[in-house]
Amino acid sequence: MSRFIYADNAATTAVSQPVLDAMLPYFAEHYGNPSSIYSIGRDAHTAVDTAREQTAAALGALPEEIYFTSGGSEADNWAIRGAALANRKKGRHIISSVFEHHAVLHTLKALEKEGWEVTYLKVYENGIVRPDDLRAAIRPDTVLVTIMYANNEIGTIQPIPELAGICHEKGVLFHTDAVQAIGHVAINVKEQGIDMLSLSAHKFHGPKGTGALYIKKGLRIPNLIEGGAQERGHRAGTENVAGIVGLGRAIEIACKDITARDEKVKLLRDALIDNLLKIKRVRLNGDRLQRLAGNVNVSVEGIEGESLLLMLDMKGVCASSGSACTSGSLDPSHVLLAIGLPHEVAHGSLRLTLGEENTMADVNYICEVLPSIIDRLRSMSPVWEKIEAQA
Repeated sequence: MSRFIYADNAATTAVSQPVLDAMLPYFAEHYGNPSSIYSIGRDAHTAVDTAREQTAAALGALPEEIYFTSGGSEADNWAIRGAALANRKKGRHIISSVFEHHAVLHTLKALEKEGWEVTYLKVYENGIVRPDDLRAAIRPDTVLVTIMYANNEIGTIQPIPELAGICHEKGVLFHTDAVQAIGHVAINVKEQGIDMLSLSAHKFHGPKGTGALYIKKGLRIPNLIEGGAQERGHRAGTENVAGIVGLGRAIEIACKDITARDEKVKLLRDALIDNLLKIKRVRLNGDRLQRLAGNVNVSVEGIEGESLLLMLDMKGVCASSGSACTSGSLDPSHVLLAIGLPHEVAHGSLRLTLGEENTMADVNYICEVLPSIIDRLRSMSPVWEKIEAQA
């Protein structure tokens, strides 16, 4: 392997040095339980409070509206199930989209088995939910709308303020899974009308296993995890102090100078897209402009995505074919099917997600090695023979 290029930042990111430096003292030196009243316990409690303030400031929220969790999946489960249970006397209708993360979709499927009805809004070829579709879907018994801020596979950014505004006109709660958006899109929960928001630290150079749920002040939803008085009695379990400290520092850094950082990454993204689209029968998935700065998702006809990933790995390039949470599945991406791709095309997807650590040299290397890999795989593919014969 001649070199190493990490181009799978949507799956996870490395913990940055400033974040690691902030976390280290809370593994050994300041190891107290935040619920303890002696000094090292108080030190830990203060550290958690500081992280809560950092997280709130990054989102335009109040510190008392931030609840730490084990990650985005827990936050999604808590928000959706909690809102459904809290409002079941008003109605049992929820609205979402067909291409949400499975943490959302599986929670909704579980609620459907328990008697709730869910309307799944379609997305179009550009991978964006249309506000008019949401307006038409809301009913008198609708209690919650949950739409992701940015799609985890194709990176398309949804019109969140407009969607939230429609919900508020109708008196409906609005939740967004912002796991992929934090640090890449400027978010102010008050200005954008967001009632609940989920996030996960490992997507913006924080530690794995730590996340948060923003719950608008005055909104009461049942606890998901019982057993202790932590998080003001709403989320039991001894706090992961080091992880929470890391999340606070990471979101503070990630939400500073987003525009300048995005401009740099967009240059890399656009150069990569331009070069990949020169390859025969390669198409970009999702809107070209309304997408995360570092997201490149393409479909390569005539090959299997898994083979492409393995050969890229041999060249030192880390990429994916979709969500890391479903990497063991043999089924094509539900996101790509949702935007209208046929099964055989969806199977040949490639997701390259760049970060500020990547360089134009990385992009050039990927563009250098990828065409020959595609040519080799197509030369062995009976599917490609049929495609060529039909051309």
